[in-house]
Amino acid sequence: MEYILIIISAVFVNNILLSQFLGVCPFLGVSNKVSTAAGMAGAVTFVMAVATLATYMIQNYVLVPLGIEFMQTIAFILVIAGLVQMVEIILKKVSPSLYQALGIYLPLITTNCAVLGVAIIVVSKEFTFGGDPHLLNLAQSVVFAIANALGFGLAMILFAGLREQLELANVPKPFKGMPIALVTAGILALSFMGFAGLV
Repeated sequence: MEYILIIISAVFVNNILLSQFLGVCPFLGVSNKVSTAAGMAGAVTFVMAVATLATYMIQNYVLVPLGIEFMQTIAFILVIAGLVQMVEIILKKVSPSLYQALGIYLPLITTNCAVLGVAIIVVSKEFTFGGDPHLLNLAQSVVFAIANALGFGLAMILFAGLREQLELANVPKPFKGMPIALVTAGILALSFMGFAGLV
């Protein structure tokens, strides 16, 4: 039941894009078509899960034992950037077709603040293991990260679908392009506020 609450909370109630406003750059920049939004969502889901595992290990086995938790942000940025580069190199060698599918999105994820934000939120939420405040629960942390990535993907795909429909709509000239996209994003964020109180 605990995991279901984490998933519902991360996907709908506290959506990383629409409630916490992390990862807005790709939300506005890559959401012109549903296919590109789905590609970005898939890449973010993969990287967010792997980055949470890596930052979990760094936090529990390097930063906390050495008493240098204040280096968390810098360490996480370096780990995520290195991880994305490593994933890109491995994909290029192992699966060129998957690399071609995700190739354009992987460099964008390096600068995606949603990935870093989720890694920091996981540590600050303190999904503790056995009541020890210094030992984070890996399973809950990974479920939280994947649920946030799914919430990111849901918001991206919904917004991309709305933007595709807006291309066909008769929008007043001053609102064409980014202004109507921002208005639509605001209305989408308001619709997700309806889930408040579920968890």
